[in-house]
Amino acid sequence: MKLDKVSIKTLSVTSLGYLGHQALTKIAEKTLEYEKSVKKDKDPRALHQMRVGMRRLRTAITSFSSFLDLPSSVNDQSIGKIARTLGKLRDLDVLKEILEQDYQPYLSPRQQTYLKKAFSVISQERESVCLSVQKIFKSELYKSFKQDLLEWLKSPMYNPLAELQIQQAVPELLLPQISRFLLHPGWMIGIETLDPAGITSVKWNPEELEKNLQIQGEILHDLRKHAKRVRYQIDLFDNLYQHSFTQELGQIKQVQEILGNLQDSMVLNQWLVDIFKSEGESSLTEMMTLLATNRYQLWQQWQPLQMEFLKTETRKNLYLTALHLQ
Repeated sequence: MKLDKVSIKTLSVTSLGYLGHQALTKIAEKTLEYEKSVKKDKDPRALHQMRVGMRRLRTAITSFSSFLDLPSSVNDQSIGKIARTLGKLRDLDVLKEILEQDYQPYLSPRQQTYLKKAFSVISQERESVCLSVQKIFKSELYKSFKQDLLEWLKSPMYNPLAELQIQQAVPELLLPQISRFLLHPGWMIGIETLDPAGITSVKWNPEELEKNLQIQGEILHDLRKHAKRVRYQIDLFDNLYQHSFTQELGQIKQVQEILGNLQDSMVLNQWLVDIFKSEGESSLTEMMTLLATNRYQLWQQWQPLQMEFLKTETRKNLYLTALHLQ
């Protein structure tokens, strides 16, 4: 049986469809305003903001997909491809920034000379990725996505579920993503016991940490992705709650940042090893030591946060906050 579509005129301002339209409008307008700057490639902040905006738009479309009758070109896969293309360019900018600010000043003059090669490789890779970014903007995929989205925002259509009231369904939208985040296997890395009397973690030395990160680093990286998704989704609905998610969002942001920095360090480590293969290990000694020290410090920051999210009270409070709308 085919269900009738719903127009904007029949929706109340307290419906999920109306909320979805408002969220997409706000995110799309803010994201697309950076397009011209990104095309000119003059402002790294514009690239960062457009990349983040695409990610937020992707989260919003996924969250409201049951309620919005969106054009076929406005979908998770298309937005993901655009965001990944922008992300490759942004990642190179971040890589250069990390090397310049966090490591170069602490290297000996001799080791600093080796970094010239690294900066040269970044510059070459960036030229190539820049072409990919320009190509995606000229592609039919991007043009259709942008045009169809803007047209839909002017004359939106909805699925019947769009008439559901916010009070009826927002918790159901949030809880599945919160559950996936809290039940992720990454929380158990480095945990010794989950005894009700107290959670205990393994006290790895730096060498043991490096071995475990090599084996389980991708799981932690995936946990970071879940943190990002749940944070963006909560952001969509945070102003609907009397008891704000402010504290929880701050903690989730910490998860995202610490695990993100850990992943950046591991990626940078492997990238440098690949770049300096021919020069041998001596060219990287100081840099590798600094990177390993950084990862160990990040792990010390991570463990208290990890313990906090494994507490029954913390997890329960997150669920209860999602359940109690204004």
